[in-house]
Amino acid sequence: MTAQYSHTWLKVAFYVAAFLCSYCYALDGTLRYTFQVYATSSYSTHSLYTAVNVIRAVIAAASQPTFARLSDRFGRLELFVISILFYVVGTIIQSQAYDVQRFAGGAVLYQIGYSGVQLLLEVSLADMSTLNWRLFASFIPALPFIINTWASGDVASSILTKHSWSYGIGIWAFIFPLASLPLLACYLHMRIAAGKTEEWAQIKREEKEEKKGKNMFVDLFWQLDVVGIILIICVFGFILTPFTLAGNKTALLVRSDEAWRLGKIIAPLVVGVCLIPALILWEGKVAKFPIVPFALLKDRGVWAALVIACLVNFVWYMPNSFMYTVLVAGLNTSILAATRITSLYSFVSVITGPLLGFVLVKVRRTKAFIIFGCAMWFVAMGILYHYRGLNDGVNSEYVKHGIIGGECLMGFGAVHGCGSFLYLASYNIGSALGSAVSGAIWTQLMPNMIAENMEALGANVTLATEAYQAPFTYILTYPWGSSERIALALAYAEIQRKLIIVALCLCVLLLLAAFMLRDHYLANVQSLDEAHDHKEGVHGAQPVLGNTVVVNNYDNDPIAQFFKGLFKRK
Repeated sequence: MTAQYSHTWLKVAFYVAAFLCSYCYALDGTLRYTFQVYATSSYSTHSLYTAVNVIRAVIAAASQPTFARLSDRFGRLELFVISILFYVVGTIIQSQAYDVQRFAGGAVLYQIGYSGVQLLLEVSLADMSTLNWRLFASFIPALPFIINTWASGDVASSILTKHSWSYGIGIWAFIFPLASLPLLACYLHMRIAAGKTEEWAQIKREEKEEKKGKNMFVDLFWQLDVVGIILIICVFGFILTPFTLAGNKTALLVRSDEAWRLGKIIAPLVVGVCLIPALILWEGKVAKFPIVPFALLKDRGVWAALVIACLVNFVWYMPNSFMYTVLVAGLNTSILAATRITSLYSFVSVITGPLLGFVLVKVRRTKAFIIFGCAMWFVAMGILYHYRGLNDGVNSEYVKHGIIGGECLMGFGAVHGCGSFLYLASYNIGSALGSAVSGAIWTQLMPNMIAENMEALGANVTLATEAYQAPFTYILTYPWGSSERIALALAYAEIQRKLIIVALCLCVLLLLAAFMLRDHYLANVQSLDEAHDHKEGVHGAQPVLGNTVVVNNYDNDPIAQFFKGLFKRK
């Protein structure tokens, strides 16, 4: 379909429509990040904020490959409409939820729709670009962050002051479909134009022949790898979610140290671990079109890229899962400023990404830039560690300036790119891991830390439960500078310090994975298998939906050759 938009003006029209759609869901996502914190706090389950994030990330990881395969079977126009429906229904449920369970249910439907829209945009933009322009094209849906970083703070402050978090989420059930109309029109025009071509008629004839004697539902069952998707959801969902639940007293009605004795916590963990061999067996031996192509993962260029995709979000979520809460409740930051600060990472990365995209058009290699970006994350984490440790519960401005610097440097070091649905799935698995680990550390350590600080400062220790479960209500009663507020601020600083230590350790793995990447030359072609003769690479033994995937290990990597030369001289 995208071949019908080969004319420059048609491409521009599609890019503008994609920008409008992405601007809407990006602003919604930024605001929903803020409103979700207030929603869980209003249920007195603030710590379950990360549990909702884990569920969303697992669903996103599973829905990416599903949408990718469905788009080849049913078309992008139909899937885009379905994605909008999921987005709207999930948004309505979230906005009207009166407990965290219903809020999480709405989040699942919203995430399915969001992931579908995101993937369809990324795939369409990738189809319209050559390899050396791919990074720049992939940043078009991210460009709205340049505006939203500054606009979102004013919008969030206005909505929370005049209305509520429920209103702030619900309005997008109307705004997003309206903003998607230009993109829907483009997809519809593509479909009509493609339907007039001989190639389209030939495809329809071939599909009709293939369907003869086949059961469509059975065929779709194997092509979507339904069992594999269910196993992935169960493995990651059952293993990660209990870590964020175990420390929540409201959800379990027990102390966090007793939670690990409960069947409702232990059982999902056991089931999740036991399902790992089943997932490996199914994907390796049974599945006809596996979601996890183990044959391709043997190449370092593939697994290193997936590890980086996973670790990028894993590292980011460690200090940033509770960043908004720390800024507002722990550093006395306004809603406007806190919303902007939490968006700085996206702002700087979106500024850096397109500029790097232009550089890659000429340089045509990415590995050195990725290694440099990983090194910058070490520095960024060091800055965050240093400044958060200086929080004394009173002088907050100095600490906030350090956080701003660290967030900007993380954005500068970030290099994002979308090569396939598997990359996006790994990216979301990283989100799930980061949310789960940060949530586990927060829920297990924070309640006692707040209580200890209150006891040391002579405050009422019984207030620790309220401060932990509903911090945004708590800070309305206890102003900045009071002993009760200082105890909370110091507890936040200490737990954040531990979270950043974990992130620093993960940065080591991130850098090692970057060195293991292949450094392919990005020629002016659509994909790598067009850039070299297949004899120079390795023919992929892995069929994906009837096609043979080529693993191109011919990369002529200057960095790898440099290190090989060092070892040879020794």
